[in-house]
Amino acid sequence: MKNNYFIHHSFNSLIKRLFDLFLALIVLAISLPIFIILWPLLLWQIGYPVIFKQKRTGKNEKKFTIFKFRTMVKNAESLRLNKQKQFAKLNYAPQPMFKIGDDPRFIKFGKFLSHSGLDELPQVINVIKGDMSLVGPRPLPIDEAKTLKKIDVDWYSWRHQVKPGLFSLWVLDDKRHQNLKTWKRLEKETLELNLCQQYLLILKISLIQLKNL
Repeated sequence: MKNNYFIHHSFNSLIKRLFDLFLALIVLAISLPIFIILWPLLLWQIGYPVIFKQKRTGKNEKKFTIFKFRTMVKNAESLRLNKQKQFAKLNYAPQPMFKIGDDPRFIKFGKFLSHSGLDELPQVINVIKGDMSLVGPRPLPIDEAKTLKKIDVDWYSWRHQVKPGLFSLWVLDDKRHQNLKTWKRLEKETLELNLCQQYLLILKISLIQLKNL
């Protein structure tokens, strides 16, 4: 691969995996009351299932199923596919990213769940299973990953050398959806972090999200 991107050795280390597993189990235990509250609320709002499942591209291009609390109507994916031109106009992120500020597909309190990050709590299960890490590049849906491969195959190959993560410097930057150059820079800086810096990042993002609740 013809690039000079650096990946800190800790991202593929056993000690990171053990820390990830330990912290994910703690987060799962602490967040059980949130699961207990959100489950019946979502069940009442949109019915079963309350967990959204989607195929994503992980380490070494391995496909896995990501888990999130459902924040949109059940047919959200088909709506986007059937009305591609309409949603393309609303998308303010560069390809292959897809992002809409006030997505019309959100359920009643779906926007709050999405913007607070609470919708991603079930991804600690992905971390426990070993599909994801706590810190790493965000996992892309299959179609977005394929588009990125066409746009920049070196970057695509580089970011898939490690497990995708829940946290990254990308989360903290208000300009993360501005262009692909910014996205690439934030991922590059994330994968340069040592283990201590990674967990300080987790703490910082967690405190910001708690403050915004």
